[in-house]
Amino acid sequence: METNEKNAYVLGTERKELHRLGLQHQVWASEALKGWELAEFTAGQTILDLGSGPGFCTQDLAYIVGEEGKVIAVDKSKVFLDFLKQTATQHGLDIELIHSDFENMVLEDDSIDGIYHRWALAWVPNPKEIIGKLVRSLRSGGVIVSQEYYNWSTFQVEPHFPALQHGINSILRSFKESDSEIDIGRKLPAMFEAEGLEVISVRPMPKIALPGDMVWQWPKSFLKIYLPKLTNYLNSEEVAKALEEMEELENTPGATILTPQMVEVIAVKL
Repeated sequence: METNEKNAYVLGTERKELHRLGLQHQVWASEALKGWELAEFTAGQTILDLGSGPGFCTQDLAYIVGEEGKVIAVDKSKVFLDFLKQTATQHGLDIELIHSDFENMVLEDDSIDGIYHRWALAWVPNPKEIIGKLVRSLRSGGVIVSQEYYNWSTFQVEPHFPALQHGINSILRSFKESDSEIDIGRKLPAMFEAEGLEVISVRPMPKIALPGDMVWQWPKSFLKIYLPKLTNYLNSEEVAKALEEMEELENTPGATILTPQMVEVIAVKL
């Protein structure tokens, strides 16, 4: 698998990131399934997976819509879409691949029954325009399930480790200084209503982790990959100390990690 792709994803598209995304999917799969159940995604539908990445959710959705349905996967990473293409071929799944960023993706109006995305709109500078495009693609009665950050600053650890917290604060600073809105989830109900959708569900998705459990591995793997990329915010010594303290935290009895607060917003096109 090609791994030298540039600027396709905030954490890169190397094999180690592919594995991290697989772990991440295991942590959040139950939340995705709950959202799809609330939205009544079912057999025979056409579902759009916006920002599909390597397609762990896409594959699950393809089994839900069945042989009479179809899943459309949109992502700007060719590496990840090539991986998903192999998966679809091996499993005989009807998945249409669109290699595009969200600004340039072409979707047929009134053609889609459901849309799912997780951590997709947090990375674009023009979410209003993207939402408008998504709404036009939905059929009447179509449903969008959005799972995004509501408050990234809730990412905290107990007990306090200063270098680790400095690393976490530096990540948030990098997000806040970008041209996108990391906490886009809090804005989605109003943005959906402004586009003529009816918001039918808003659900918080909090997670707190103990050392050794699966949820713990999600923030740990994220920090291990992302902290070294923050060369404009952290020097190599600060990164090394933060990761060292992450190991100390994991070996501290009673330690906890509160992950960034997520929210699910479900809206229907009337």
